[in-house]
Amino acid sequence: MGKIINSTNISLDGDITNLEEWHFDYFGEDAMRTAGELLFGSDAVIMGRETYDGFAPAWSERSGDEYSDRMNSIPKYVVSSSLTDPTWQNTTVIGADVAEEIGKLKERTERSIIQYGFGDVTRLMLEHGLLDELYLWVHPVISGKAKPADLIYRDFAKTSFDLAGTDTHATGVVVLRYTAKPAA
Repeated sequence: MGKIINSTNISLDGDITNLEEWHFDYFGEDAMRTAGELLFGSDAVIMGRETYDGFAPAWSERSGDEYSDRMNSIPKYVVSSSLTDPTWQNTTVIGADVAEEIGKLKERTERSIIQYGFGDVTRLMLEHGLLDELYLWVHPVISGKAKPADLIYRDFAKTSFDLAGTDTHATGVVVLRYTAKPAA
């Protein structure tokens, strides 16, 4: 059985959106290494509709480098009640019984399943005990642009994690790796 890993970029003020404003200034060689380890160590990608809408046009237009080719060829699963005909290759829509379907995907996957971004799909997986690891890429910047809906925080049940490792990048980004504690 595989494990589900969430990978989320976050600013010091908790912004998990607006990445175009602050993330890419800190994406160096260390980030490429860590991101590559996550992607190439995974058998699938799971995402919500918003992530799909951002990733599909960007990645499907790229090819010829190892990272883009992997992103385009890896099986992708999109949680959506409205997407019916995805155009990005190797994409399957999960539209009903989401927690059950993600659980089945996890059972039939050998290695990791990577999820990018932190939103409703992540919260659903946490609620059902499906998320195994959380990588928080803490960037040394205050975005100053986040509205309440742009922050990682939402009204949600307490969820505890154990620190499993840290990875400090030359750019000042610190990747905090946490494992989810089983619900008490």
